[in-house]
Amino acid sequence: MTDSGPERSGRDESGRERVADVHRVLLVPGSLRRQSTNMAVLRTAQLVAPESVAAVVFTGLGELPWFNPDADEDPLDPAVADLRGQIRAADALLFSTPEYAGALPGAFKNLLDWTVGDDQPGSIYEKPVGWVNVSPRGAPNAHESLRRVLGYVKANVVEAACLHIPVTPDMLDDDLIPDPSVRSLLARALGELESHIGRQSLPEGN
Repeated sequence: MTDSGPERSGRDESGRERVADVHRVLLVPGSLRRQSTNMAVLRTAQLVAPESVAAVVFTGLGELPWFNPDADEDPLDPAVADLRGQIRAADALLFSTPEYAGALPGAFKNLLDWTVGDDQPGSIYEKPVGWVNVSPRGAPNAHESLRRVLGYVKANVVEAACLHIPVTPDMLDDDLIPDPSVRSLLARALGELESHIGRQSLPEGN
């Protein structure tokens, strides 16, 4: 499941609706907590995305079954099929996860495990990815583990889109972050992902 946010549309000179050529970035939270600062930062990123970026929040974390290699075959569980379909439809991914007991939260690691066996075109393999670390304490173990898992699945980590932006609950307003400095950093991260997508799509020698 996803939350695509407000629609972006326009009209050509004749007044007909036109669809902009945009890059799709899937925003993936690693927390199931209500009023999560990780979800808040991704929903804020969705609001400040450049006009050329369609930022979509993945909302199906809690619906995924526990990973079982024996179940990684057709027909897939609908929640797993939806996750993989959303990843394939995206040009890049931006994660935000907390640290729990010195590691990635179990539900989020479970999501990552379900990405490993996807060998279809558009999977996470070589797809540009970044993350936002909102923990005031840094959460180094979780993000070291995230980097290791993303390396295992051969995702393309865009360093300029990997940010540490400490966020505390008192910074939230209606589950969003109004701080303009935070919003500027999030917009910049999405811009970095977008520009990387553009460079990757250029033919060799250009």
